[in-house]
Parts: sequence; structure tokens; C-alpha cells
Amino acid sequence: MRDELLTIGRFARLCRLSVKQLRHYDETGLLAPVHVDAGSGYRYYAPEQARDALTVALLRDMDLPLAVIARALAAEPEARARILRAERDRLAERISKDQARLEMLERLAERGLPGYEVTMSQEPERRLAVVRAVCTPAEIGEKVAECVARLLPGLGRAGVAWEPPLWALYPLDLQEPMEIAVGVRTPPGEATAVVTDFEVLPGGPVAETVHVGPYAQLPLAYNALFAAIHERGLHPKAPVREAYLVGPAEAPPEDLLTRLIIPIQESTP
Repeated sequence: MRDELLTIGRFARLCRLSVKQLRHYDETGLLAPVHVDAGSGYRYYAPEQARDALTVALLRDMDLPLAVIARALAAEPEARARILRAERDRLAERISKDQARLEMLERLAERGLPGYEVTMSQEPERRLAVVRAVCTPAEIGEKVAECVARLLPGLGRAGVAWEPPLWALYPLDLQEPMEIAVGVRTPPGEATAVVTDFEVLPGGPVAETVHVGPYAQLPLAYNALFAAIHERGLHPKAPVREAYLVGPAEAPPEDLLTRLIIPIQESTP
């Protein structure tokens, strides 16, 4: 049997892996040798293990976690396909976020920090029919879309007119988990049959600005907004409000128009 096996060095060269990697894969249970010499501790591998080893190398090169690779190797074909598709979707989401960051960095490199005009104004009290969701900061876009899909069709089916714009409400600190809300103004009493949750936004002083462009670049506007608040010695208050004046159904990403509003109060002595 020993004559048919490969030493760890020969097996590593065959599979384009390092000896250190093979030892680590053995220690983590991902790819164990078929034989370990009791006296010397030398590891030996069977030629038929090369396929799994090469697959491990391929998937690691794609930055898949070892735990995911282990599950994929142990799974039946259909389950393995589901695991790999889930990793594909994770990678696609990361690429999308990286692309948004790349575009924001390019904008900053070319034009510096945008010159947002921050104004201090008075907001009236607003009562919104809302739906809520709990999410992580990375899930905000997805959860806002889900909230819109829950809120607007229900109002439409009930024949309840709502007054643009669409609003989203966020906490000051984007933590995990956090509660967000999406809402609209409706005629008094009309939305009660289809929406059981309402939020009253008190009137009072606010700092606000308007962002033109993709939602992924909203952090640039928030940077200017919070800087202006703190420079004036003011305190921001929750909830942070976004009013979508021109949304994705009306314009391409570069022409989206979003009003950002943060309630404020004067600092205490």
C-alpha cells in the first residue's frame, strides 16, 4: 500500500499546494491524509485525493472560507451547487459594494469633498403611515426595498392616496441590529385599515441638505451634514430622515434626488 501512496511533498507539488497548506487542511479536518506513519508522523496521500486537493486550491483562490469548502466537498451534487451559488451571490454583493466604493473614491479624487449646501430650517410635524424592519447596516438597501414593497401595494389595493415623497427613517448610529422605517403621508384615518403602525415626526429645528446621485454616495452628504452640525455646536437627534424626491423609478442613479434631514438641538452649557 505504501508504494501506491505519495509523500506530502510529492502530493503538494502535484496539487499546486504547499506542505504547510496540506498540514493546515489536515489539522482542520478539510483534507486528511490516508495514512500517517506512527513512528515518524509522515503524512501520505492517495493519488485519488488529488481531485479534492485541487478543488480546495481552486476554491481557496476564489477566497472561499475553509468551512464553506469543507461543506461543499462533503455535500451531494445538488447541495454542493446550492452552497456554491450562495457564495457566488455573496461575492457578487461584495463586488457591487466595492464598485460603489471605487466610484465614490474616484469622485473624491477628482473633485474633492462635494460642496453640499447645509441649511438650518424648521420642519413641520408629520404623521407617517410606516412599515418597519430590523437590519444590519449592510442590509439597509435591501430592507428599504422590502418595506416599500409591503407598504405601497397595500395602500394601492385599498385605494388610499399617499402624498409624495416617500420617507425613510434611521437611527443616528448605524449599528447591528437596528430598526428602520419607511413611510408616507396619507389622508387622516384612510390608511388605518391597511397600515397599523404610524410614526409622528415632531416639528422643530433641523439641519438639511440635498444629495444628487446614487444612494451609494449618500455618505458624502452625511459627512457634510454631520460636520456642519458639530461645527455649529449643535446636537443631532433621531430619527435621521431621508425624503426621496426623485427615485429609481423616475431617473437613472446619477439623477436621483434625496433630501437628508437631521433634527437638532442646541448644546447644553
